[in-house]
Amino acid sequence: MFEYAQRIIKRQFVLAFRSPTEFATPIAFFILVLALFPLGFGPVVKSSGAIWIVALLASLLSSDRIFRQDYDDGSLDQLLIAPQPLFGSSLAYIFAHWSQTGLPLALISPLIALMFDLPASAILALVISLLVGTVVLSLIGAIGAALTVGLRKGGALISLIILPLYVPVLIFGKASVDAGIQGSLLSPSLALLSALACGAIALAPIAVGAALRISMEI
Repeated sequence: MFEYAQRIIKRQFVLAFRSPTEFATPIAFFILVLALFPLGFGPVVKSSGAIWIVALLASLLSSDRIFRQDYDDGSLDQLLIAPQPLFGSSLAYIFAHWSQTGLPLALISPLIALMFDLPASAILALVISLLVGTVVLSLIGAIGAALTVGLRKGGALISLIILPLYVPVLIFGKASVDAGIQGSLLSPSLALLSALACGAIALAPIAVGAALRISMEI
């Protein structure tokens, strides 16, 4: 199962580098939208909530393509009838999506924090909360992508399905950064965000597998 998951991850990265625009779109969206905030609200905008909202939307923007290419070329059908359990395969898809979207957003967030004039104590809290929180966003986004993979225009439907589920991540993520601004790195909000991530890792792949079977009618 581990080798099969490795092949899935490798394939997703190959597909991503073959279509660099799709790979770069969420990252460019994250940077460009946040760059507009100081222009609209002044040179000093100390708002962790704005960073988290745009990160959420950037992750949502790329959720539709988690299974889309494999569905279009028929690879997803082969995955569903393969003897390997769908739990590991689903986790491989989700990990690939997080590596291409959530991880880059977390790595460039210190530059965004400087642009928003956040204090140094909040930068580490922002990076950690984004690293943990974007894992949950990818896991939830994969459920929506699996449910709508058979639809031609599933992007809008994904938003309706998963945006309400993103709200707790947004609340705890923002609160974690706000606690970092106050000088507290290990806050209860970060602990709750980590608990959400652990629960999502355990349950979301099961939901993704079931959703794929429903969508593909297998």
